Amino acid sequence: MRRGFGANGPTGRLLTGQALAAGRRVTAVTRQPHSCPLHHDRLDTVGADVLDPVAVDAVVAEQDAVLSTLGVPAGKEPISTYSRGVANIVTAMTRHQARRLAVVSSSGVDPHPYSEGGLLFNRVLLPYVTRALGKTLYDDMRGMEALVRARDLDWAIVRPSGLLHPPSVTDYTLVAGHADGRFTARVDLAAGMLAMLADDRHLRTTVSVITTADNPALLHWLRREALAKSSVDAPIFAPSASS
Repeated sequence: MRRGFGANGPTGRLLTGQALAAGRRVTAVTRQPHSCPLHHDRLDTVGADVLDPVAVDAVVAEQDAVLSTLGVPAGKEPISTYSRGVANIVTAMTRHQARRLAVVSSSGVDPHPYSEGGLLFNRVLLPYVTRALGKTLYDDMRGMEALVRARDLDWAIVRPSGLLHPPSVTDYTLVAGHADGRFTARVDLAAGMLAMLADDRHLRTTVSVITTADNPALLHWLRREALAKSSVDAPIFAPSASS
């Protein structure tokens, strides 16, 4: 059995759907289970909050892997959802001897200039997002990453770049460490995380997921994605292999 966090967010829904399509049994845990649009005879949806250690412990019990796609909007106020939530997850995993963990972080945790980013992106937008607009968000993600690395688990930290919404999986790339690519399709992020469950090459590694096909112009992406309002959810999602 496998369980994960973020099932009712945009990436979590894609990950859940892909896991079901791959023949896995899935447990999706969200604070608002009745709002989950996915229904399947191999899908169990459970209500819980990732910030509640008792609830997390209950849903992680008897699982062998956890996938976290937690998502929180950037803001000026301190953010602790990633570090507190994943602390609850890894504590429960250690208690119940679950080994496999993949968590979504961001390329903004360790920003680098991009070869094709241009002056506007590299010198203006990237510093503003990582040092001002998203400072509290990325600080919390750094805390989450440090916590994951310190645990004796079979972990992978997954860092997407600017998120897109193409309809189907592309010929995406997984790169250890930093990758020189500005965009990641959510559907590719989900596919990459699901693939890592059966691939030991990325154990205890920070991995970038990069989409190279049909990427938009920067200004178009800003209008459509980066400036859009996002919702907060802190659920749990878990694919498990079917018999």
